[in-house]
Amino acid sequence: MKKVIYNFILKYLIRWKIEGDSFSSLNSLKKSVIITAPHTHWVDFYLGILIRGALDFKSSYLAKKELFIFPLGIFLKWTGGVPVNRSSNNNLVSQIASIYNKNKEFRLSLAPEGTRKRVKKFKSGFYYIAIEAKVPIVMLSMDYINKKTIISEPFYPTGNKKSDFDYIENFFDGVIGKVKEYSFYKKN
Repeated sequence: MKKVIYNFILKYLIRWKIEGDSFSSLNSLKKSVIITAPHTHWVDFYLGILIRGALDFKSSYLAKKELFIFPLGIFLKWTGGVPVNRSSNNNLVSQIASIYNKNKEFRLSLAPEGTRKRVKKFKSGFYYIAIEAKVPIVMLSMDYINKKTIISEPFYPTGNKKSDFDYIENFFDGVIGKVKEYSFYKKN
């Protein structure tokens, strides 16, 4: 029933489309790193929740552990939040890879920019998490101009960071987020 509600909101209220290999990329993969871009506005979080609900798959996201206090902590856990220690002396990649190893099913959604502001390069944490956890990366675009999300085929990182990032960044190149001037453009 929830899936029907999410689909109704996406298709009829905000007129958003989902294209790509959504079933095999998200539903059949028990473990993956899902990267969504461009992340330019706080409303992206809620759009992501709608997309996740419409496709009926579970995923988690990272939030600093300090946010997991009552009552916000209840909402964060309910929506898939995972508390993490983001201090500089903590190996976050290994910490997250161990979550994958401890679970039969775990999908982690991340914004590769690491901020809502415009960036020239994606951060690399998602990439190293995928390599260390030995899971594929699935890319989801949030194209506000065309009101659609495109979902990629699973991408298995090769370890050649430059080549892999060229492929990943090309997927998102020129996609316009909610705040156009913060959107990612590879060719600046």
